[in-house]
Amino acid sequence: MAKAPAKLVKSIRTYREIHKTLGIFIAIFIFIISVTGILLAWKKDVNLLMPPTQKGATLEMLEWQPVYSLTNAALLAVDSLGLKAENLDKIEYRATKGIAKVIFDSGSWEVQVDAQTLEVYSVGRRHSDWIEKVHDGSIISDLFKVISMNIVGIGLIVLTLSGVWLWYGPRKIRKLKS
Repeated sequence: MAKAPAKLVKSIRTYREIHKTLGIFIAIFIFIISVTGILLAWKKDVNLLMPPTQKGATLEMLEWQPVYSLTNAALLAVDSLGLKAENLDKIEYRATKGIAKVIFDSGSWEVQVDAQTLEVYSVGRRHSDWIEKVHDGSIISDLFKVISMNIVGIGLIVLTLSGVWLWYGPRKIRKLKS
Protein backbone atom coordinates (compact mmCIF):
# COMPACT_ATOMS: atom_id res chain seq x y z
CA MET A 1 0.00 0.00 0.00
CA ALA A 2 1.39 3.43 -1.01
CA LYS A 3 1.83 6.30 1.41
CA ALA A 4 -0.35 9.41 0.91
CA PRO A 5 1.57 12.49 -0.23
CA ALA A 6 2.41 14.64 2.80
CA LYS A 7 1.54 17.81 0.88
CA LEU A 8 -2.00 16.56 0.28
CA VAL A 9 -2.51 15.55 3.92
CA LYS A 10 -1.18 18.92 5.13
CA SER A 11 -3.54 20.72 2.73
CA ILE A 12 -6.55 18.87 4.12
CA ARG A 13 -5.53 19.68 7.71
CA THR A 14 -5.13 23.38 6.83
CA TYR A 15 -8.49 23.50 5.08
CA ARG A 16 -10.15 21.71 8.02
CA GLU A 17 -8.81 24.38 10.42
CA ILE A 18 -9.94 27.22 8.12
CA HIS A 19 -13.35 25.60 7.69
CA LYS A 20 -13.84 25.10 11.44
CA THR A 21 -12.63 28.59 12.49
CA LEU A 22 -14.59 30.42 9.81
CA GLY A 23 -17.69 28.32 10.48
CA ILE A 24 -17.63 29.19 14.18
CA PHE A 25 -17.04 32.88 13.40
CA ILE A 26 -19.93 33.36 10.96
CA ALA A 27 -22.36 30.88 12.56
CA ILE A 28 -24.20 33.60 14.53
CA PHE A 29 -24.62 35.71 11.38
CA ILE A 30 -25.91 32.73 9.42
CA PHE A 31 -28.31 31.81 12.23
CA ILE A 32 -29.77 35.35 12.39
CA ILE A 33 -30.03 35.60 8.61
CA SER A 34 -31.72 32.18 8.44
CA VAL A 35 -34.32 32.86 11.16
CA THR A 36 -35.20 36.32 9.84
CA GLY A 37 -35.25 34.96 6.27
CA ILE A 38 -37.85 32.37 7.29
CA LEU A 39 -39.96 35.09 8.92
CA LEU A 40 -39.68 37.32 5.84
CA ALA A 41 -40.75 34.44 3.59
CA TRP A 42 -43.99 34.27 5.59
CA LYS A 43 -44.61 38.03 5.95
CA LYS A 44 -47.55 38.18 3.55
CA ASP A 45 -49.14 35.07 5.01
CA VAL A 46 -48.92 35.95 8.71
CA ASN A 47 -50.94 39.03 9.72
CA LEU A 48 -48.72 39.65 12.75
CA LEU A 49 -45.72 40.35 10.52
CA MET A 50 -47.48 42.67 8.08
CA PRO A 51 -51.09 43.88 7.85
CA PRO A 52 -53.01 42.13 5.06
CA THR A 53 -53.48 44.25 1.94
CA GLN A 54 -57.07 45.47 1.61
CA LYS A 55 -58.97 45.99 -1.66
CA GLY A 56 -59.95 49.48 -2.81
CA ALA A 57 -63.08 50.76 -4.54
CA THR A 58 -61.62 50.95 -8.05
CA LEU A 59 -58.60 49.83 -10.01
CA GLU A 60 -59.00 52.68 -12.49
CA MET A 61 -55.97 54.89 -11.80
CA LEU A 62 -57.50 57.95 -13.45
CA GLU A 63 -60.01 58.06 -10.57
CA TRP A 64 -57.35 57.90 -7.84
CA GLN A 65 -56.72 60.86 -5.56
CA PRO A 66 -53.46 62.86 -5.67
CA VAL A 67 -50.56 61.99 -3.36
CA TYR A 68 -51.08 64.92 -0.98
CA SER A 69 -54.69 63.83 -0.38
CA LEU A 70 -53.58 60.28 0.43
CA THR A 71 -50.92 61.64 2.76
CA ASN A 72 -53.39 63.88 4.58
CA ALA A 73 -55.86 61.00 5.04
CA ALA A 74 -53.08 58.84 6.46
CA LEU A 75 -51.86 61.59 8.78
CA LEU A 76 -55.37 62.08 10.14
CA ALA A 77 -55.62 58.33 10.76
CA VAL A 78 -52.41 58.27 12.83
CA ASP A 79 -52.93 61.59 14.57
CA SER A 80 -53.09 59.94 18.00
CA LEU A 81 -49.70 58.25 17.38
CA GLY A 82 -47.92 61.59 17.06
CA LEU A 83 -46.58 60.89 13.57
CA LYS A 84 -46.01 63.84 11.26
CA ALA A 85 -45.34 64.35 7.56
CA GLU A 86 -41.59 64.27 8.35
CA ASN A 87 -42.02 60.67 9.47
CA LEU A 88 -43.45 59.64 6.09
CA ASP A 89 -41.13 57.13 4.46
CA LYS A 90 -42.93 56.07 1.30
CA ILE A 91 -46.24 55.48 -0.40
CA GLU A 92 -46.72 52.12 -2.09
CA TYR A 93 -49.50 51.89 -4.64
CA ARG A 94 -51.06 48.50 -5.18
CA ALA A 95 -52.46 48.86 -8.70
CA THR A 96 -54.11 45.44 -8.59
CA LYS A 97 -55.85 46.30 -5.32
CA GLY A 98 -56.76 50.01 -5.77
CA ILE A 99 -55.04 50.83 -2.51
CA ALA A 100 -52.17 53.01 -1.33
CA LYS A 101 -50.01 52.00 1.62
CA VAL A 102 -48.65 55.07 3.37
CA ILE A 103 -45.63 53.91 5.37
CA PHE A 104 -43.96 55.83 8.18
CA ASP A 105 -40.35 55.30 9.22
CA SER A 106 -41.08 55.87 12.93
CA GLY A 107 -42.35 52.66 14.49
CA SER A 108 -42.94 51.00 11.12
CA TRP A 109 -46.58 52.11 10.92
CA GLU A 110 -48.63 51.53 7.78
CA VAL A 111 -51.91 53.15 6.80
CA GLN A 112 -53.91 51.58 3.96
CA VAL A 113 -55.99 54.18 2.17
CA ASP A 114 -58.46 53.63 -0.65
CA ALA A 115 -56.85 55.38 -3.62
CA GLN A 116 -60.19 56.77 -4.84
CA THR A 117 -62.39 57.42 -1.79
CA LEU A 118 -59.57 58.13 0.72
CA GLU A 119 -61.26 55.81 3.19
CA VAL A 120 -58.76 54.44 5.70
CA TYR A 121 -59.01 50.64 5.72
CA SER A 122 -56.33 49.81 8.24
CA VAL A 123 -53.64 51.20 10.50
CA GLY A 124 -51.07 48.67 11.62
CA ARG A 125 -47.46 47.91 12.35
CA ARG A 126 -45.20 46.36 9.76
CA HIS A 127 -43.02 44.11 11.88
CA SER A 128 -41.52 42.81 8.67
CA ASP A 129 -39.68 46.14 8.25
CA TRP A 130 -37.57 45.83 11.41
CA ILE A 131 -37.11 42.08 10.78
CA GLU A 132 -35.71 42.98 7.36
CA LYS A 133 -33.32 45.47 8.97
CA VAL A 134 -32.09 42.75 11.35
CA HIS A 135 -31.85 40.35 8.39
CA ASP A 136 -29.54 42.59 6.37
CA GLY A 137 -27.70 44.26 9.29
CA SER A 138 -28.94 47.78 8.53
CA ILE A 139 -30.52 47.91 12.01
CA ILE A 140 -27.01 48.78 13.27
CA SER A 141 -25.87 50.95 10.35
CA ASP A 142 -25.52 50.93 6.58
CA LEU A 143 -21.75 50.46 6.94
CA PHE A 144 -22.30 47.44 9.19
CA LYS A 145 -24.74 46.08 6.60
CA VAL A 146 -22.13 46.25 3.82
CA ILE A 147 -19.33 44.81 5.95
CA SER A 148 -21.36 42.02 7.56
CA MET A 149 -23.00 40.92 4.30
CA ASN A 150 -19.58 40.80 2.60
CA ILE A 151 -18.13 38.77 5.48
CA VAL A 152 -21.04 36.33 5.37
CA GLY A 153 -21.02 36.09 1.57
CA ILE A 154 -17.28 35.56 1.26
CA GLY A 155 -17.35 33.27 4.31
CA LEU A 156 -20.02 31.07 2.72
CA ILE A 157 -17.99 30.84 -0.49
CA VAL A 158 -14.88 29.82 1.46
CA LEU A 159 -16.90 27.33 3.55
CA THR A 160 -18.35 25.81 0.38
CA LEU A 161 -14.97 25.47 -1.34
CA SER A 162 -13.20 24.15 1.75
CA GLY A 163 -16.10 21.76 2.41
CA VAL A 164 -15.82 20.37 -1.11
CA TRP A 165 -12.07 19.90 -0.62
CA LEU A 166 -12.63 18.25 2.78
CA TRP A 167 -15.03 15.85 1.08
CA TYR A 168 -12.91 15.19 -2.02
CA GLY A 169 -9.39 15.26 -0.49
CA PRO A 170 -9.71 12.10 1.67
CA ARG A 171 -11.17 10.23 -1.32
CA LYS A 172 -8.16 11.25 -3.37
CA ILE A 173 -5.81 10.07 -0.57
CA ARG A 174 -7.61 6.72 -0.34
CA LYS A 175 -7.31 6.33 -4.10
CA LEU A 176 -3.57 7.09 -3.99
CA LYS A 177 -3.02 4.61 -1.13
CA SER A 178 -4.77 1.75 -2.91
